[in-house]
Amino acid sequence: MSSLLIRNARLRDETELKDILITDGKFAKIEAGIPQEAAAGGEVIDAGGCLVSPPFVDPHVHLDAVLSASQMPRQNETGTLIEAIGIWNDWRPGLTKEILKRNAREVVDWYIANGTLKVRTHADCTDPTLLTVECLCELREEVKDLIDIQVVAFPQNGIFTNPNHIKLFERAVEMGVDVLGGAPHLELTREDGVREVETVYEYAEKYGKLIDIHCDETGDPDSKFVEVMAKESILRGMGERSSASHTTAMHNYNPDYAFKLIGNLAKAKMSIVTNPIANANLQNRLEGYPRKRGLARIDDLHARGVNVCIGNDSVMDPWYSLGRASILDSAYFVSHYGHLVGAAQLPLVFDMATVNSAKALALEDYGIAVGNQADLVILDAKSVSEVIRLRSECTYVIRKGKVLCTTEPAKRTLYNGRNMEFRV
Repeated sequence: MSSLLIRNARLRDETELKDILITDGKFAKIEAGIPQEAAAGGEVIDAGGCLVSPPFVDPHVHLDAVLSASQMPRQNETGTLIEAIGIWNDWRPGLTKEILKRNAREVVDWYIANGTLKVRTHADCTDPTLLTVECLCELREEVKDLIDIQVVAFPQNGIFTNPNHIKLFERAVEMGVDVLGGAPHLELTREDGVREVETVYEYAEKYGKLIDIHCDETGDPDSKFVEVMAKESILRGMGERSSASHTTAMHNYNPDYAFKLIGNLAKAKMSIVTNPIANANLQNRLEGYPRKRGLARIDDLHARGVNVCIGNDSVMDPWYSLGRASILDSAYFVSHYGHLVGAAQLPLVFDMATVNSAKALALEDYGIAVGNQADLVILDAKSVSEVIRLRSECTYVIRKGKVLCTTEPAKRTLYNGRNMEFRV
């Protein structure tokens, strides 16, 4: 029997520090004052009153494109989504399994070090070779002892823009993807966009897959495919298995329409995945000043009971040339960009990076509770608001009761007559 005892853990919404006993990769006890002998000679970690949380979850990233920005023959000069897709399409024929898996594996390590142990990645399935789907499905199996990965069949250039794309979509399903995706706003007509959404739902229903569609990733207020997703989710009863990612056009909808839409999203029980950093960079590039924000209506959605999540989307690729696979960077950014820095709002931002995203991924064994798989992070902070303010380091990242990564946060000594150590 393997065991690990964590002492003096500050659990969220708990006033008293607790001890956490893990045996054979599961949470066995969570209570104050667990005796030392309960660890049966296993490792003991003192959390020192720091916040202990379930691991972070990134519900939206493109591991097939990570780290490619520096490898591209040209850069995204306009900063637009359309130019980024064009750069990717030009570069994709030269992409090899070795390059893709090397880049993705490196970013997986970054995710682990930053405390993210659950990831949903989109895999371009409009490439005739389906190389990205093949590689990411392989990677999912290769790293399953370290991190959980869901792979999305993502028709990046639309399902009906080419007669072969539906066949590639079907092959991706056969290759064992976990989730079915789409990009209806990139179809040639509104009618084809509606047809794409309906097709994704039909296949998901047939094959028992989750749904995550890139939806209305534009500043165009007439892009309204998320209403089609709401309809399909309601009529098919698949809302809890459905996510709409980006939905940036929602920012520009008129108030009456937005109110009706958000009510239907709540009725559908769908999840909305916002990717604030990438979309702040990509959206509304063409409209001059004043510029609207490329962001879903997070506060309105939350107020109406819609499950809202936060993702990274890009890590050093044509869509966004920066990033370090830290979901806390996105949380810190959206707290400002989305006007969510109030005392009652920062816990919501933390939820968006943890429990809300776990719900969107339909994770059933998530959270610090007796009987669950023992995945957790110990953060260099005492509260949720402090975690977001400092973008705190994960001093320990633990997976199935085993320590995967430790980090020593920076310490600064100020020589100003006070000779004190401090954090900022």
